[in-house]
Amino acid sequence: MRVLSLLDRVVAGGAVGLTEAADATGIPVSTALRHLRVLTSHGYLVRNDLGRYSVGPSFVRLALAAFQSGPYARLTAAAQPALQRLADTTEESAYLAVRDGSEAVYIATVESRRAIRHVGWVGKSVPIEGTALGEALASEMTNHGRPPAPFFNTGAIEPDVTAVVAPIHGSEGIVGAFSVLGPAERLTGERLDRTAEAVVDAAVKTSLALFPR
Repeated sequence: MRVLSLLDRVVAGGAVGLTEAADATGIPVSTALRHLRVLTSHGYLVRNDLGRYSVGPSFVRLALAAFQSGPYARLTAAAQPALQRLADTTEESAYLAVRDGSEAVYIATVESRRAIRHVGWVGKSVPIEGTALGEALASEMTNHGRPPAPFFNTGAIEPDVTAVVAPIHGSEGIVGAFSVLGPAERLTGERLDRTAEAVVDAAVKTSLALFPR
């Protein structure tokens, strides 16, 4: 469990130092160092000249294999065209996320082309409770053939960032959600309404691609 906690912390942080990793996981520094060395020796992590750890080739290989043939392979393949359309239509960064217990994990993205944009959240997680993404993933599938209702939140995780989310429905429940994230000052009024329409449309089309009716 300690090894997995350290690996999870590095994956979520992108590049993490020894002390930071130890503090975040509650593991003594000497023990954390020993585990990080094992992960590095097996290629799951790499350590740069500044002593910071990031994901290594072995981890990348496993992640790619999971995307190509794992349980989320079909979902990500079906969602990719919609992600691209969302980014093009809204001019903001679009994400695909799934539920993992009490958290939601971002597993794919198409980034906005704007100079000021939301980036870098693939692999990161947010709480189910208190977030628009969490509300969408935890909502009951009661649409009965109608488009899903969008969920909104501003500043739940990052200040001045607005999230617009819609759930992707499967045959027996919600299998994921689309989330458009952008600066709160841009996502207002009519622009926010258009973004919500685009997110809902992406969710509906991906649901139909996964489970044709």
